[in-house]
Amino acid sequence: MENKNLPRVALVAITKHGANRLAVMAPQMPEADVVVSQKFASLMSALPNNVNAYDGALRAQMAGFFSDYDQIVFFVSLGAVVRLIAPHLKSKDEDPGVLVVDDAAQFVIPVLSGHVGGANAYAEKLAKMLGAVAVVTTASDVGKTIPVDILGRELGWKVEAPKLNITRVSAHVVNEEPIALVQECGSKNWWTRPTPLPKNIHQFARFEDVDLDKYPALLWITRRDIDDATWTELDERLVVYRPPEGQEA
Repeated sequence: MENKNLPRVALVAITKHGANRLAVMAPQMPEADVVVSQKFASLMSALPNNVNAYDGALRAQMAGFFSDYDQIVFFVSLGAVVRLIAPHLKSKDEDPGVLVVDDAAQFVIPVLSGHVGGANAYAEKLAKMLGAVAVVTTASDVGKTIPVDILGRELGWKVEAPKLNITRVSAHVVNEEPIALVQECGSKNWWTRPTPLPKNIHQFARFEDVDLDKYPALLWITRRDIDDATWTELDERLVVYRPPEGQEA
């Protein structure tokens, strides 16, 4: 039976060298599909993976990749991948994670959907497997701060805010401006980095404790109903997170 918790993964190579690299890694990821040109299919005959050997140009496979997979790992040059995926991009809420492994398998580069699509986390996983370096460029990851768009996702929290708010608040966070974080419910185990919470993040137990004039952005973990007047007052400064019922504070 298919495990719904496992991401749908494609490992893709177009050259013999890339196919050989892929063939070494694929047995460690038997749940992943292997995608290679038909002429390299024989290199994959001993793999436990499902193998998709295609004819023609890889470009013709891209639409199917975007609809069928959560993570697409290319053993292909970064420039070529950018050109291949460009016509298929929609939004970070819809696009799969796209990653590139260089020809020497020294670097794993998340190219698309690093946060919402999970490519950054998947790059770290692949890098450990390959003994490589994950080249993560997302500002909140590089700066070891709060990822506003996915805070608490592994705990089942749901983000509630217009996309513009998430963009604006994310900018305040990565620019190290004072941020009010109000947690009224939910697990306190949301900060999982080995480093301390950044000093610009100021924690409060209740919304009423926050001097709104001092903070350009507010992260509010709550189950309260928030009225339209509050959203209007805070304008683009507010992002709300909804932990599931019964989760311990």
